[in-house]
Amino acid sequence: MSRYNAKAVEAKWQQEWEARGAFQARRDPAKPKYYVLEMFPYPSGRIHMGHVRNYTLGDVVARYKRARGFNVLHPMGWDAFGLPAENAAQEKKVHPAAWTYDNIATMRAELKRMGLSLDWSREIATCHPEYYRHQQKLFLDLFKAGLAYRRESFVNWDPVDHTVLANEQVIDGRGWRSGAVVERRKLSQWFFKITAYADDLLTELDKLERWPERVRLMQRNWIGKSEGAKFSFALKDRADRIEVYSTRPDTLFGASFVALSPDHPLAAEAAKTDPKLAAFIEECRQSGTAEAELEKAEKKGYRTPFKVVHPFDANQTLPVYVANFVLMEYGTGAIFGCPAHDQRDLDFARKYDLPVKAVVARKGDAAAEIGTEAFTDTDGTVAVNSGFLDGLPTAEAKRAAIAKLEELKIGEGTVTYRLRDWGVSRQRYWGCPIPMIHCDSCGVVPVPEDQLPVRLPDDVSFDKPGNPLDHHPTWKHVHCPSCGKPARRETDTCDTFVDSSWYFARFCSPRDAAPMAADDVDYWLPVDQYIGGIEHAILHLLYSRFFSRALRDTGHLKLAEPFAGLFTQGMVCHETYRDAAGNWLLPTEVKRDGDAWVHVGTNEPITVGRVEKMSKSKKNVIDPGLIIDTYGADTARWFMLSDSPPERDLEWTESGVDGAWRFTQRLWRLIAEPRAPLAAKDAPLPASFEGPALELRRALHKTILALTSDLEQFHFNKAVARIHEFANLLEASKHDDAASAYARREALQALCLLISPMVPHLAEEIWLALGNTGMVADQPWPQADADLARDDVITIAVQVSGKLRATLDVARDMPNAELEKLALANDNVQRALEGKAVRKVIVVPNRIVNVVA
Repeated sequence: MSRYNAKAVEAKWQQEWEARGAFQARRDPAKPKYYVLEMFPYPSGRIHMGHVRNYTLGDVVARYKRARGFNVLHPMGWDAFGLPAENAAQEKKVHPAAWTYDNIATMRAELKRMGLSLDWSREIATCHPEYYRHQQKLFLDLFKAGLAYRRESFVNWDPVDHTVLANEQVIDGRGWRSGAVVERRKLSQWFFKITAYADDLLTELDKLERWPERVRLMQRNWIGKSEGAKFSFALKDRADRIEVYSTRPDTLFGASFVALSPDHPLAAEAAKTDPKLAAFIEECRQSGTAEAELEKAEKKGYRTPFKVVHPFDANQTLPVYVANFVLMEYGTGAIFGCPAHDQRDLDFARKYDLPVKAVVARKGDAAAEIGTEAFTDTDGTVAVNSGFLDGLPTAEAKRAAIAKLEELKIGEGTVTYRLRDWGVSRQRYWGCPIPMIHCDSCGVVPVPEDQLPVRLPDDVSFDKPGNPLDHHPTWKHVHCPSCGKPARRETDTCDTFVDSSWYFARFCSPRDAAPMAADDVDYWLPVDQYIGGIEHAILHLLYSRFFSRALRDTGHLKLAEPFAGLFTQGMVCHETYRDAAGNWLLPTEVKRDGDAWVHVGTNEPITVGRVEKMSKSKKNVIDPGLIIDTYGADTARWFMLSDSPPERDLEWTESGVDGAWRFTQRLWRLIAEPRAPLAAKDAPLPASFEGPALELRRALHKTILALTSDLEQFHFNKAVARIHEFANLLEASKHDDAASAYARREALQALCLLISPMVPHLAEEIWLALGNTGMVADQPWPQADADLARDDVITIAVQVSGKLRATLDVARDMPNAELEKLALANDNVQRALEGKAVRKVIVVPNRIVNVVA
């Protein structure tokens, strides 16, 4: 039995592709372009199965589109800045750069073993000065355009990583990397003005038709457009006012309190003479600023001596609290509470024994008694117990309340967004230095462009907590480029999400002296197919959409949307294992013993847990290198594509990968050990085909047609199933006549091309074994013969007065008169007519017959 030697074959073809520069992309206006990009990896040291799945999916698309005649750009790089490198520097006493570049070398070698059709000549690393010098130039351009600015603000502070986190990087109140409980601090920070594009970012989502609706919904919710009123309460016995914003001004008659952020100026004023309030404010600052965290936290307040006058009733006053759930950065830093119709306000009111008055009810009903659940419905509701608003439907009541506030000259209707400007300052070393200088005389001054890049110093120490750039004895000390006096460099570095917000554009011209060459970005962008995890729906994808707009408005790009198509793949999962002490075990540490599972070394029983996403913490990981060594890269690729739809989670199983390996061996034996003769390579086309030969040719061309459709729609698992089905037909083809021999060679030639996006090494070897010259990677996609691909017998639907009553299996292109005769003679159609006269019969050839009675 011939055995396919994957290890030797894969190494051979990888060397051949590299030697020929097979996948290097160049601009070619004569060809349609296609830009395929998977989200680039962080160089953590080893690739994992998530990488294998992600890059296999992208590679199938790239190879398929190349075969379809597109000029394909498929690059690779490294998202190489970030805290893990600094953590490694502290733990392992190595420099972050050395750690990062060593990891890149390891991961590059591992990815190359996968046989990916990548243009490695365009490789970039965001930590390289030749990348971040251009990022610094872009930062200066945004600064000149007013899209980058500095201000004091309350921020999320990670007390373990000693850095600021964006709201999006706070998960359940904890830092997204360290897991530490986030605190609130006031710092001077650099921001990107993403709010300038809030409405555009929202409205243009509707045009991203090739994005998953789930991702678009997540972005819509994060941007959070709302219409309401901004107005002010008069403070009793004071001249000043408290401004609030509300989406429900129609509920003002149900207001029972006003709440201030702990950082509101009025709260700070009161705290000066009230130590208990000062202590409460400090307690509030021990929590982060993310809305999601505040929603889950216990609602706490502190009653101040202030009272406000109700805007619609001068005789009514409301108490003013400082509350832990009100943020200064959202709205105005103050809210009014209507407990009957907002669950958070209701929880707060019950805690502090405040009035709860229902002012919204279903039309025709009395106001419901409010217990522990707020009444939040808005459909079919009207205002009640609300003075001049009584009886108005909710939408009209909102408009009427806004009109009244405007008439009283204390407010106006307004649109607000949940989205806040992007804080990009990070207090760490291993990041892109922000190219600004602080001068006591001139203020904040940009670094002159001819002095870029502002390079990170190599001689840094991680012995002290905090930012090593602050501790460096010389790096931050410079002269002001404006006045020449002693000044200080900005020691904050950029959020690493800045690095990944424009890398797709740099790939278009990665060695150009400018951040991007106009001819190249105009030709290659947008990315036609972007592939990556759903976890980046907001952080990375929203930031990239903002950055493209900012680059357009600073003259670097002509387009606003960077990614025309987006695909989010599922996770790779595996069973989990624990020993008797509860310790997690690697899959290689366990084995099956009859019906039980035991530890490989001790034979002690182990517990098999749930199938979960592969993670280092639970040790349910499979080493891709070991799989490639054992089975070959093509086997790993085939399994990744075959087991489930790519948008769903995939369970990695030994039986599954073993089955994929056996199938690659079957495909090889179709060539190495043919069960029936093949026609010579240059054999002439037989005069005719009939019987088994004709059926094989028909099956082939139907497979080409269907599989092409599958690949276009990302139905890779269906494409794999079609290959299995067609291979079975080929194995069963044993007739030795000339027509059958020709049909088998034609089928094998086409099959080789059909499998090439999925198992490219095997396809190249089969192509060679069939006596062909050149490489499969350079061959065009097989074309289906329309006459052979269509069925001679088709199924026709028969309707009676618009309702399906029967189906008919008939010859294709049957004359209309015969179709009508067959339809009317059908028993089900006769029963449906119940003796009624037939007024008309409408025949759509090869599709449907509609009988009108």
